[in-house]
Amino acid sequence: MIKTEAWLWKNHASPLLLERQEKELPEPGDNQVLIENRAIGLNPVDWKLMAGLSAAWRPDQVPGVDGMGVISAVGRNVTHLRPGSRVMYHTDLRFDGSFARHTLVSADAPIAVPDLISDASAAALPCPGLTAWQAAHKVPNLAGEHVLVSGAGGAAGGLLTQLLIQAGAHVYVTASAIHHDRLRARGVIHAFDYRNASWQQALKEVLGGKPLYAAFDTVNQQSALSLAGLLGYYGHLVCIQDRIETSPLPAFTTSISLHEVALAAIHPYGTPAQWGKLRQGGEMMLQQMGRGELTLPPIQHIAFNDIPRSLEALKQNNDGIKYVAIL
Repeated sequence: MIKTEAWLWKNHASPLLLERQEKELPEPGDNQVLIENRAIGLNPVDWKLMAGLSAAWRPDQVPGVDGMGVISAVGRNVTHLRPGSRVMYHTDLRFDGSFARHTLVSADAPIAVPDLISDASAAALPCPGLTAWQAAHKVPNLAGEHVLVSGAGGAAGGLLTQLLIQAGAHVYVTASAIHHDRLRARGVIHAFDYRNASWQQALKEVLGGKPLYAAFDTVNQQSALSLAGLLGYYGHLVCIQDRIETSPLPAFTTSISLHEVALAAIHPYGTPAQWGKLRQGGEMMLQQMGRGELTLPPIQHIAFNDIPRSLEALKQNNDGIKYVAIL
């Protein structure tokens, strides 16, 4: 057994009611690795899980989906990873997460972190970055097409916007006005304030009456549904939060394709080949960060003791700041 310190969920929705306790972890299973955390990324999904998003959670669950650290032990079937390696990871939401000094994860999950990437930057990437990578790869042949990212001011939306621009798409976004200059500097053609009730009409005017090829929504199901009418024939509607259960448009009209993005589902359902592609995507993004070709949102370093307060702050005001606990 391995003794560590962790923040434990006590069946309360409030992050402020997490309790810091000593916890015993078993030795890594045959296909697991033990990671000594150096940095822990906070995400909105962390407080959503605490509020009941997952029916699988039980009291004393360790929250946290993102982390970065050094591998300290590997299971007997693990041959592609070695102790001492710097890695980032996304956790399986059914089991204990990253809000601890040590975390056990599947050997599929760790992604090697280059030396030129800081601990904090690596910990900030997995959930929003891998989600953005999956979303971008839902839609084929993006080069030259007009696409929309709804909610581009957040971490996932901002990274997705950059990936779409890299793919050659003409990108339009919605975001709070405070993010517009930063988004335009990255290559966005036009940014709209989603609080303006007439932003869709303004987008249509900018497009000169042409429809969108794809719309990526990072907000919720209702927001995604509201974008369907902007799409042209055989367009693509990608829902990153929630999912769309039935087509929002009549049959035999624009025949749009509906796409669901669910990063967490790769843990129970992903094949080895799919895991390999996801790790390659993460490695590519880390390399682009090192070259200055991919930019993270502003990172605020916090202490391990400050995780509950910072998660509560994120819950109350998701203003684009990325909180990362440094251990």
